[in-house]
Amino acid sequence: MADPYQTLGVPRGAAEADIKKAYRKLAKELHPDKNKDNPKATERFSTVTQAYDLLTDKDKRARFDRGEIDGDGNPTSPFGGFGGGGGPQGGFRQQDFGGDSGDFGDIFEGLFGGGARRGAQQPGGGFSGGFGGFGRRQPPPKGANVAYRLSVGFEDAAKLAPQRITLRDGKTIDLKLPAGVESGTQMRLSGKGDPGQGGAGDAIVTIEVQPHAFYKRSGDDIRLDLPITLSEAVLGEQVRVPTPEGAVMLTVPKGATSGKTLRLKGRGFHKKGGTRGDLLVTLMVDLPADDAELRAFVEGWQSRDQGNPRAKMGV
Repeated sequence: MADPYQTLGVPRGAAEADIKKAYRKLAKELHPDKNKDNPKATERFSTVTQAYDLLTDKDKRARFDRGEIDGDGNPTSPFGGFGGGGGPQGGFRQQDFGGDSGDFGDIFEGLFGGGARRGAQQPGGGFSGGFGGFGRRQPPPKGANVAYRLSVGFEDAAKLAPQRITLRDGKTIDLKLPAGVESGTQMRLSGKGDPGQGGAGDAIVTIEVQPHAFYKRSGDDIRLDLPITLSEAVLGEQVRVPTPEGAVMLTVPKGATSGKTLRLKGRGFHKKGGTRGDLLVTLMVDLPADDAELRAFVEGWQSRDQGNPRAKMGV
């Protein structure tokens, strides 16, 4: 695979937040649902996801930066920097060998676990055919990771309802959503990717939380505009309010006006720390479109001094 930094279009040393931002931008552009007739976009989406996965794993990123693994996460050749004269790939330097008097056979045995000693040493200082084992053998590569997109309903995401995903081999898996889940959250299913000589790769599931008809997310809180009648606003009553877990009763205070916000604690999204956001309910007084009795009442009420509710705005 290409350099993961180049794949995501970020410089080496980029902060994790910048890597995440770059990935989200590319993931939206290359989303399989938006590119159903473009298999190359789907292929690149998988490559972008694999690059993001490597760079957000601190250990793998450090090993890649040191040249120990390639963009697929596989070990690089142990001779990657042999001729480089001490460059960033780890070329050999004379002080590493302890001068000119050391036995090079011992040096290679220390470096490569005795692989250089397989053949008999010849008088001229060479080695017999057994020297073919020189160098540490690389482990067989694992299969490629496979990218999936999982659409999750707003209410399911809020209450962390289990989700079922079907893999491309036809098998289904029930997933437990993590606290703090949001669009772009990734889940790794170990060993559920493509098969390989060194074992199967992983499945990388990217969550997409769907919008809702009347809920809106605000961080870990949920906002809801709740219509109430004029009598409920004037007299104050208990009304039913929807929440992701089901309806609850809410007390509307007497004389409530449109825009007043009431808080239902612990009815929002689950947080990573174990707590939960709130449901913020904004009251919206809903007047009937054409009610003769109400119109007659207001016409008789106009004679009273009601003040100017817009006075604070200077109008």
